[in-house]
Amino acid sequence: MADDAFDDFDDEDELDHFTDAQDTVWDSVLADLRTGQSQTDWCWFVFPVLTGIDDAPMAMFYSLRDCAEARDYVTHHILGDRLDTCFRLVMDHDQDAATLLGDTCAYKIRASATLFEAAVPHQPLFAKVLDQVFAGQRCTKTQRLLQQPPPDPF
Repeated sequence: MADDAFDDFDDEDELDHFTDAQDTVWDSVLADLRTGQSQTDWCWFVFPVLTGIDDAPMAMFYSLRDCAEARDYVTHHILGDRLDTCFRLVMDHDQDAATLLGDTCAYKIRASATLFEAAVPHQPLFAKVLDQVFAGQRCTKTQRLLQQPPPDPF
C-alpha cells in the first residue's frame, strides 16, 4: 500500500533546471541582450541547443535531447515566453550576433534557433532570427544531429 503513494507522485519537471538557472540571472540576461554586451555566461540555459552540439558538462546539462523536448521547452509556461523575448531582443539590434554577444554566444544562438525552427516549423520567429541575424545560415551541426542523433549516453 505504501508503494501506491509513489504511483501518484509527479516527477520533477524535466525543464526545472532551466528555470532555476534563469531565475538567478534573468534581470542580467535582459540587460545584456538590451545593451548587446554579455556580462555573464547564461547562453547555455537561455538558448538551449541540441545534445551533441558541445560536450562540455554545462552544454550537456542544458541541452535538449530532440525536437520533442524542444517543443516541450517552447510550450513551457515560463520558458517559452522567455525564449521568445530573448530571440526578439537579439533581433532588435542592427549588429550580427557575433558582434553583439561574441562568437561563442552567437554560435549557441544560431544552433538554438536552428533546433527550434526544426521542432516548431509553424512558429516563424526562429526562421526570422536565422534570416535576419545570421543571413539565413542554419547550424549545420544541429541539422546533421537531427538527422542522426547521437546514442543516448545513459
